[in-house]
Amino acid sequence: MLLASCANAQTGETAQTTATEAGAASFATTEVATFEEPWAMAFAPGTPVLFVTEKSGTLKFIDTETGSTGPVSGLPEVAYGGQGGLGDIAFLPSESSDTLDRRTIYLSWAEAGEADTRGAVVGKGTLVCGVDDACVIEGLAIIWRQTPKVSGRGHYSHRLSISPDGQHLYIASGDRQKMQPAQDTTNTLGTIVRLNLDGTPATGNPLAEKGEETAQIWSWGHRNILGMDWDAQGRLWEVEHGPAGGDELNLVQRAANYGWPERSNGEHYNGDPIPDHSADDGFAKPALSWTPVIAPGDMLIYNGTMFNAWQGRALMAGLSSMALVEVAIEGDTAREVNRYPFDKRLRALAQGPDGALWVAEDGKGARLLKLSAQ
Repeated sequence: MLLASCANAQTGETAQTTATEAGAASFATTEVATFEEPWAMAFAPGTPVLFVTEKSGTLKFIDTETGSTGPVSGLPEVAYGGQGGLGDIAFLPSESSDTLDRRTIYLSWAEAGEADTRGAVVGKGTLVCGVDDACVIEGLAIIWRQTPKVSGRGHYSHRLSISPDGQHLYIASGDRQKMQPAQDTTNTLGTIVRLNLDGTPATGNPLAEKGEETAQIWSWGHRNILGMDWDAQGRLWEVEHGPAGGDELNLVQRAANYGWPERSNGEHYNGDPIPDHSADDGFAKPALSWTPVIAPGDMLIYNGTMFNAWQGRALMAGLSSMALVEVAIEGDTAREVNRYPFDKRLRALAQGPDGALWVAEDGKGARLLKLSAQ
């Protein structure tokens, strides 16, 4: 079970801000609960109930109005270890309701294969919540598999995002630290795939006529995407880890190749160079890149009413940077405008129904924090 709510345990703590422009947000931080290796979180649409995945394979929820908590059963077996385990969670905005009752739920996780291989998968099921402070996922079935399964325990990505029209499921599929497959569209490593809600390839995908896994692909040349969200214009943005330097924020375009591993604004960990992005290289260019890296754990584009200063801004949870990074999106480009330091690595973000920002730290004994305007 989730630890009991400790609301007001840390109320009124003012954020320390490294600002690069006037108008940085001011917020109070409240410690609400503690989790073990949280990876992703999402509010059930229409409710104040926040669901949090833990990497070892558990899913828990907290009613952010009452503080009541509970477990979710019916979870899959996950290949836990390294960067692998239970991953992202998504709900359908069209099923918004002020009660939980029954609703569609999507989960991603790492799945073991043959001969010490693994790969990300996505499952779809029905979330059923009763009166006993517990929920269960019924009929969870895998609707997508990252192809091929390979050795290692890194770069699954497996972030999920439902399109604003509610018709398509976008899945970030990492390069699994194998690099070259990201330039090979006969597999789905290093890609973003675009699917119907049942997991079948969506009509209009750029390589649909080639069938099989290739028909799923929307964009490719990605490394390790750990955040995706939509702006007010209905455009998809993603943030991904570079190697040694070169983290990227990208505007996701149909049929675009983002260059990994042929291009990066970073270099290999052993110091070997990688050609930087250039105007004539034929690849899609990042809207913004970071060296030193911010090591993004998650991203959302804020559209709430509590923080006017954040309206339309991309907010990123920083792992090694231990900061909330605020980015202004300006057309097809972007710039970092503020950085809010924390004392722990940050893993996941969620926007509450009232516009408050919820932040989950990374690792064991990670705190769930509520950021409220002051």
